[in-house]
Amino acid sequence: MTYRERMIAKLTAAFSPSFLDVIDESDRHHGHGGGHAEGETHFLVQIAAPAFAGTSRVQRHRMINEVLKDELAERVHALSIEVDPA
Repeated sequence: MTYRERMIAKLTAAFSPSFLDVIDESDRHHGHGGGHAEGETHFLVQIAAPAFAGTSRVQRHRMINEVLKDELAERVHALSIEVDPA
């Protein structure tokens, strides 16, 4: 299972999103710090979920980072997050 697939599975299980897209942007960061020859180091997460209603931007990011903590510790170097509390 790829890191992208792992992230999708975990975010889906945790938040039951109405919209979720996890985009591997590693190719845009080739040669940057944290890069890996096989990629899967830089991601953009776009997510909309009722679970984020009433939370601040910081709280949303913390919630997502907590769910993805293993991936962030292992291989994912950078995570951009766009959240809609739909």
